Amino acid sequence: MTLSAHLVVTRSHFHLDIELEVAAGQVVALLGPNGAGKTTALRALAGLTALSGGRISLDGEALHTMAAERRPIGVVFQDYLLFPHLSALDNVAFGPRCRGASRTEARRGAAAWLERVGLAGHATMRPRQLSGGQAQRVALARALAVQPRLLLMDEPLAALDAHTRLEIRSQLRRHLADFGGATVLVTHDPLDAMVLADRLVVIENGAVVQHGTPAEVARRPRTDYVARLVGLNLYRGTAAGQQVSVGEVLFSVAEHLEGPAFVAFPPSAVALYRTRPDGSPRNLWQATIEGVERHGDSVRIHLAGPIAAAADITPAAVADLDLTPGQRIWASVKATETHVYPF
Repeated sequence: MTLSAHLVVTRSHFHLDIELEVAAGQVVALLGPNGAGKTTALRALAGLTALSGGRISLDGEALHTMAAERRPIGVVFQDYLLFPHLSALDNVAFGPRCRGASRTEARRGAAAWLERVGLAGHATMRPRQLSGGQAQRVALARALAVQPRLLLMDEPLAALDAHTRLEIRSQLRRHLADFGGATVLVTHDPLDAMVLADRLVVIENGAVVQHGTPAEVARRPRTDYVARLVGLNLYRGTAAGQQVSVGEVLFSVAEHLEGPAFVAFPPSAVALYRTRPDGSPRNLWQATIEGVERHGDSVRIHLAGPIAAAADITPAAVADLDLTPGQRIWASVKATETHVYPF
């Protein structure tokens, strides 16, 4: 492992206690709601927030005893924090100069980094003359110019508009693939995490609640926050064979399981009916419509009742069913559309 850390930070109303392992060449994304502790963890790794306990080891070397300026890390902040009075070239050269490189050597290296991020023609420009995407790439070049063994990125795409974000996300993925050190990325955007990261670590209330590859986390969410993040309805219940009890609702499922279990299914799997369907459809419950909103090309119906759920249906179906908030409705989901796994 390149990075092995146990981060403990205690404040008056908050306690962070997480462990991180990041291999060389790997990108790990820290995900979590606001106030979960993501940025606190990143600042602790950078030496900008003091540890209350734990340790930080990089390639077997203790970092937590080092001053922030001596740690072999590069940082890309959310607002980039480029020096407004310096050109793009001198912003990138700043780190190597601080570490003892001559002015000529630092500027030569900075020029090479600007070329690598596609900004060779912008070397003389100051930050106010750069677009958001260009400023992000200068900030990345500045972080990498010091040849760090650990790269820390705090919401690196948050300041960009949607169109620029798409382009820069793709470029950033390529740059991170070429970086041989460990990378820790903080983001609240699931798409950024899924595209950029090799592994996800989900933090809630200062603790790790789930970790794994993006595919593993998306397929088997373990908290309501993660379920919302990946767009699934998630419930905790008790399994007995191919049935799972969730409160008053008994789900028939495809998998066989015993004991505490999660049941998950996408909103697109939920079918809605004005009246109780004929026959004996499984996984059927009555609900009240709490809200109706556009969701991409579909319409999301928020349901309350014995279980809360989201259902995605077409605008034509909304009109045909004449759905309105407060209305009673029947909902169902096929057993083959559910996914069940141990609690």
